[in-house]
Amino acid sequence: MPDRILVTGGAGYIGAQCCKALAEAGREPVTYDNLSRGHRDMVKWGPLVEADLRDRETLTRALIAHRIEAVIHFAALAYVGESTAYPQIYYDNNLGGMSALLGAMEKAHVGQIVFSSSCATYGTPEHLPIAETCAQAPINPYGRTKLVCEWMLRDAQAAKGPRFAALRYFNAAGADPDGVIGERHLPETHLIPLALMAASGMGPALRVFGTDYPTPDGTCIRDYIHVHDLARAHLLALEHLAKGGESVALNLGTGRGVSVREVIASVERVTGREVPVTFEPRRTGDPAELTADPHRAEAVLGFSAQFRDLDRIVAHAAPWFGHRILTSAA
Repeated sequence: MPDRILVTGGAGYIGAQCCKALAEAGREPVTYDNLSRGHRDMVKWGPLVEADLRDRETLTRALIAHRIEAVIHFAALAYVGESTAYPQIYYDNNLGGMSALLGAMEKAHVGQIVFSSSCATYGTPEHLPIAETCAQAPINPYGRTKLVCEWMLRDAQAAKGPRFAALRYFNAAGADPDGVIGERHLPETHLIPLALMAASGMGPALRVFGTDYPTPDGTCIRDYIHVHDLARAHLLALEHLAKGGESVALNLGTGRGVSVREVIASVERVTGREVPVTFEPRRTGDPAELTADPHRAEAVLGFSAQFRDLDRIVAHAAPWFGHRILTSAA
């Protein structure tokens, strides 16, 4: 694995966890973040370059000054609803950032990049579980920006640019098992934190959108992958590229779907508190089920999720949302 890695968006939820994993592996993560949505106090394992990713000159100088050998690219706007309301901001930020990054990498002669992509590139899947061969037909601007970024990587490589690993996450969840860093989004939109906040009184009742989906209990089903597992997958992807591996696009998930009602039940088991709920109509654009076929990541990277038990994922997240966990789930 390379020794010095630039981590764009390294002050965010997944980026900071990845920086921690890199440091524990004896590598030096250099965080590049404008802190518009990241947190300065989450940069604990290496230097911070505070700048916008679209500032190509500063970015190029950072790559050269820190003798960067590879990049892990997390920096992006990532709210589906916001992307629908303000698509031009998403295209400017997410595509502009990737364009500047590829240009800076070319000038600094950095030849490897791991990209934080998304299962949102698939849109409403044609079949389940979702394999990498499924058609990519995103249904919102956020998903489209991730797909176009994948195209940009392919086109750059065809023009003798960097080799890449595009990692298509399913639903990131949980928190650092050591309790050092956790999930902090403003606003918070993820189901598990919202359910934990509702149970602790830190937030309003949990809004459940749709109870009439064609699923066993009528609520949406998603594949929740622990943030610690996501970080580990990025290190394996770096190793793959460092060994001369070909560019790849891989799903990161557990292969197990969990419904909204099952998440609520898990939160109540782990915390011992009731989750107040309001039931509302379906939201436009929410597929009934998104579950990964994770087999290609296992074949190419040797990766499989270690944290598969939902109660354990919830228990790691719970202290960040007002809960003291006394169960063995943690």
